[in-house]
Amino acid sequence: MATNKRLAGRLGFYLGLALFLIVTLFPFFVMLMTSFKSAKEAISLNPTIFPQEWTLQHYIDIFNPLIFPFVDYFRNSMVVSLTSSVIAVFLGTLGAYALSKLRFKGRATINASFYTVYMFSGILLVVPLFKIITALGLYDTELALIVTMVTQTLPTAVFMLRSYFDTIPDEIEEAAMMDGLNRLQIIFRITVPLAISGLVSVFVYCFMVAWNDYLFASIFLSSASNFTLPVGLNTLFSTPDYIWGRMMAASLVTALPVVVMYALSERFIKSGLTAGGVKG
Repeated sequence: MATNKRLAGRLGFYLGLALFLIVTLFPFFVMLMTSFKSAKEAISLNPTIFPQEWTLQHYIDIFNPLIFPFVDYFRNSMVVSLTSSVIAVFLGTLGAYALSKLRFKGRATINASFYTVYMFSGILLVVPLFKIITALGLYDTELALIVTMVTQTLPTAVFMLRSYFDTIPDEIEEAAMMDGLNRLQIIFRITVPLAISGLVSVFVYCFMVAWNDYLFASIFLSSASNFTLPVGLNTLFSTPDYIWGRMMAASLVTALPVVVMYALSERFIKSGLTAGGVKG
């Protein structure tokens, strides 16, 4: 009787999971199928799920610089996302370590203030950041967007990394100090390797925020040569002729780096946890 209940519960769980995945992934499946349809078939009055005639023309078109300069937009997005993520993780590591391991006046107040970040929308930073960016002469440059993305992600990076550093026993650092290591050596030789899974998670988060940003990129960039992919996609969607297959192909290829990064980071986090367990 108990076995039947477990089987029924497991069956219900997997059925619910399958239903959830179908509902969640179906729009992406429709996008994928539309990207393989011809322009005429995509707007047919008798739509079909699968293409009647499969075509790769839309994927070829988005890599044609005369139609859509995908490569340039991809490079801009990659430079901004990688640079801002590395800076946010580096500064976040130093700030989180200080808040987690050092004792100084006002530490509790600073820790508590990070919760206020989640109370306000990022759009409230547009006006002050715009004034700062223009005053520094950085308007319409990649550096302007990098500074903006670091500003956006750094508080969350510090907050998340501090939680990881709190789990590292103080005795490990005390032993390292007895061996003659200074603070910086402890951070990069002891703390960072032990918190590698947290660093990867924060890096992926920062990369995702920067990669998908449209608000700040549309405000701080005005030259088409500096556009990132989200802004570039908007220009593609704003053309007079709506070629749905081309738009779906561009959207899917744009989302691919984030999906790949998530897959790689998950495997990296697991291997890092295993290696840490063996070393300990």
